[in-house]
Amino acid sequence: MKKYNVGIIGCTGMVGQRFSTLLENHPWFNVTALAASSRSAGKTYKSVVEKRWAMKTPIPTSMADMIILDAVADMDEVVSKVDFVFCAVDMKKDEIRALEEAYAKKECPVVSNNSACSDGRAGDQRRPH
Repeated sequence: MKKYNVGIIGCTGMVGQRFSTLLENHPWFNVTALAASSRSAGKTYKSVVEKRWAMKTPIPTSMADMIILDAVADMDEVVSKVDFVFCAVDMKKDEIRALEEAYAKKECPVVSNNSACSDGRAGDQRRPH
């Protein structure tokens, strides 16, 4: 079975940390990109989250030494490394919508944990209803 290359946008926050633990050793997904704010960009995942790790399981070893990309400035690099992204950013709704739509416009599907683009109905939040 094919494993999809995926990214986690907002990887350093609590929801992003949860995504990382759920995706570690997943049979369908291979995490190939981690992205967050410019404050975290250029640093290893472990160096950014180790003092505020909120999960009961350890930091995933497969991601610990990955360099975090800037979710905005490095968008093209993120998109080039993934089949799609999981988004767990903690921003204002209009900023979340703009970020997720920017990824979608680059033909990178977004699986969102946010309600910014939802109209309250189940289904693909990026698809016009």
